[in-house]
Amino acid sequence: MTTTGAHQDATGDTTRTWLWWGRRRSIALDVGIGLASAVECAVEGAYFADRSGTPTALAVVFGLLVGSVLTVRRRWPIAVVLVAVAITPAQMGYLLTVVGLYTLAASDVPRRIIGTLTGMSLVATLVVVYVEMEKDIRDMPREEYVDPGAWFIPTMSVFVAVAMTLPPILFGLYIGARRRLMESLRERADSLEQELSLLADRAEERAEWARTEERTRIAREMHDVVAHRVSLMVVHAAALQAVALKDPQKAVKNAALVGDMGRQALTELREMLGVLRAGAEGERKAAVPLAAVGAAAAAAAAAAGAGDGAGSASIADVEVLVGQSRQAGMVVEFAVQGEVREYAPEVEQTAFRVVQEALTNVHKHAAGAKVRVRLAHRDAEVAMQVENGAPDAADGAAHAPDLPSGGNGLVGMRERVLALGGVFVSGPTDVGGFRVSAVLPAK
Repeated sequence: MTTTGAHQDATGDTTRTWLWWGRRRSIALDVGIGLASAVECAVEGAYFADRSGTPTALAVVFGLLVGSVLTVRRRWPIAVVLVAVAITPAQMGYLLTVVGLYTLAASDVPRRIIGTLTGMSLVATLVVVYVEMEKDIRDMPREEYVDPGAWFIPTMSVFVAVAMTLPPILFGLYIGARRRLMESLRERADSLEQELSLLADRAEERAEWARTEERTRIAREMHDVVAHRVSLMVVHAAALQAVALKDPQKAVKNAALVGDMGRQALTELREMLGVLRAGAEGERKAAVPLAAVGAAAAAAAAAAGAGDGAGSASIADVEVLVGQSRQAGMVVEFAVQGEVREYAPEVEQTAFRVVQEALTNVHKHAAGAKVRVRLAHRDAEVAMQVENGAPDAADGAAHAPDLPSGGNGLVGMRERVLALGGVFVSGPTDVGGFRVSAVLPAK
């Protein structure tokens, strides 16, 4: 019998513990069969001693030793069959022959060896049966003698030899094939279990990666929606503080702008948080992936990102952004090249976000600097560039607001542009300013 290592570990018994046996019941079975075979061979040895004139005690001891060989049939099946073939002329070991052939056929011994030993056992049984039957007929009393014919002895010899050899061989081959099939199925089940475990681990890793990506995406969308308006509010608040005593009328105007922008920022933030809360509740109830929440957040950002708070963010709203920056005191030069046309929604929104974030960065880091915003509509692409000069030290120090920066603006712009297959370049200029350039394919 053969068992897989995993199966043996599961049952708690190993071949090292029980020699070549895998289980206790295998030991009990083989010892029992060995004892039965030893008794059979001892009895048959006594009969053989009477016929051959050998000492009975020697024949009985020999029968006990030979019959007990069946105990090691699982370890040495070839040796068991060879012993059975060797004692066939003594008409001993019928149980040894039958069980030995079965064990041989059910083992992992090569088929050519099984065939050879089966042929040897068949020929040995055939010869012994033929000789014994011929001797019995020849020794019959004359008054009881009946001529059976020339065909009887060969036919009966072949029948007995085949009956002794073929059934255990066929049954052993069937059992061996069944065991190998079960072992193969068990190993296959173990491998499938391991593969499922690996797939589960990979799925968990992919889910964690997706959650991380969507968190980053949600953070970027919220940054795009709120950061620009809050930055403009801080700029206007700084300007209001500077002119409150000198120009009360302008201070009132700036205060109104700050209030409007604050209300718009709160509205957009409330919409975004509402979308996230609804998405989180839907995820708990219907197992919606975090990607759905990210998509909803992006939709909310697109809906709330226009300059006037209505409609989706687009290239046409860039002029509104420029107007807001001019109201905050920034000197902005705006130029459009090429024929204006519509693009895919994701291209329109990304172009808007790039210009929006670039202007926000100017408010944060280069107060008082002059800015040039350029849009170029080409055949297969749309390009945008926001470039500011060196900030005026005196004017910038007087009006520069204390705006915190998380360092995510340029990263978010680059991610957006590269996700659409575009090109993004940013860096300082030779005159001490900063330039942000992006090219998006026209989809």
